[in-house]
Amino acid sequence: MSIRPKTSAALAKGLPENRSGGDASPLNAEGRVTAIRGSVVDVRFPGDLPAVNHALRAGEDGRVIIEVAAHQSPDTVRGIALTTTQGLSRGAPVIATGQPLRIPVGKRLLGRMLNVFGTAIDGGESLEDGEWRSIHQPPLPLARRSAKLEMFETGIKAIDLLSPLQRGGKAGMFGGAGVGKTVVIDELIHNMAGRYQGVSLFCGIGERCREAEETFRDMRETGVLQRAVLIFGQMNEAPGARFRVGHAALTIAEYFRDVEKQDVLLLIDNIFRFIQAGTEVSGLMGRIPSRVGYQPTLATELAELEERVTSSQTGAITSVQAVYVPADDFTDPSASHTFSHLSASVVLSRKRAAQGFYPAIDPLVSNSKMLNPAVVGDRHYRVAGEVRRTLAEYEDLKDIIAMLGLEELSEADRRTVNRARRLERFLTQPFFATEQFTGQAGRWVSLDETLNGCEQILADRFADSPENALYMIGGISEARLDNDGN
Repeated sequence: MSIRPKTSAALAKGLPENRSGGDASPLNAEGRVTAIRGSVVDVRFPGDLPAVNHALRAGEDGRVIIEVAAHQSPDTVRGIALTTTQGLSRGAPVIATGQPLRIPVGKRLLGRMLNVFGTAIDGGESLEDGEWRSIHQPPLPLARRSAKLEMFETGIKAIDLLSPLQRGGKAGMFGGAGVGKTVVIDELIHNMAGRYQGVSLFCGIGERCREAEETFRDMRETGVLQRAVLIFGQMNEAPGARFRVGHAALTIAEYFRDVEKQDVLLLIDNIFRFIQAGTEVSGLMGRIPSRVGYQPTLATELAELEERVTSSQTGAITSVQAVYVPADDFTDPSASHTFSHLSASVVLSRKRAAQGFYPAIDPLVSNSKMLNPAVVGDRHYRVAGEVRRTLAEYEDLKDIIAMLGLEELSEADRRTVNRARRLERFLTQPFFATEQFTGQAGRWVSLDETLNGCEQILADRFADSPENALYMIGGISEARLDNDGN
């Protein structure tokens, strides 16, 4: 099996400067495959070895892409194949590209869907021409970062009130399977395109092909695709490709932040699958697993990705990451390590989803470092604290209500329950992303409208109104006040 000469020429074309942190490899140095074990490929080079994280090409027309993971000996490297190794055999030639894996960048990506290799997967024209960059970039130096604390308004009542997002910060959307993480992310994409002059970048890690196609089609139909970029490492791809798609997405985001000087909303679905892909890669490399079977390098690999999400003086990358929680266990290493990097945590509750409260955000567990009077103001801080206190007291009273009934509570406790039940319903909201399923028009609710509504409920302005009058509405002005909830 041979590599055609045109492969080497194509690889040499337009290579960017080396930013991998290692020495540049000799371009087009040729080695030979010595061993193949699934996605792990050992390659012997007669001269200098390619640097770690550099890309190799093998197979007919260079279709097998391998990333160097380790130097096994003075003349052998061990790599992880990012594509299938089917058809590759011992003795097959391997070309060192001399550079890490690269991804196209620039405004030409707007409205496009691509994979980790920079190949368009939307049926559109090729992205070969134009600037390409290495997916391995250092984090922004501290001297160039912005320390300004600014709230990123989403138009979603429960998030803006109880877990406000930071412009240029990282927010985690925690929850088990089927509680609505992807729906909330779809709503954020819609709201970002409609309210902010920025770019939305959707990174699907381990996504099903159905989810990728639906996301692309929905964004096109709602008119937000022309200001968005989608990049996917799908579930059927090799673990190496799924592991690197997050780095590729951040390279695109950094270009828009630093060169185009635009704000970027980076949505990652799902960060757990990034960790899972790293676990697979670690297992393939033969590393001894750590706690609960995760890779021993989990903390380092996650930090390398998360520390690239930051603000500069000219633009910001605001990241919202869906985080699957295995078996709803928040002590799982994947969840606990992710928590440490976040400025806001939005926890989705299966119990609230079962009660029909959508978005199913748990108001007592969700939190944000932004919820500070010096940042959000005294009014916001006071209202959020009152709402959380009222809901917490109601949660404590539920056992008494279940055993003895509401009539056995004191007058003050009954008022607390009345307010809490109305607050729970007011914090629900119809989404633009679900209009086709619910038949209800979506709502954008400003922070001021949310605060006004909560203040009125806490002041017992709606104490005599039916609870359903506040269910699935936008601002408090939409409350349906007759006895039928109409």
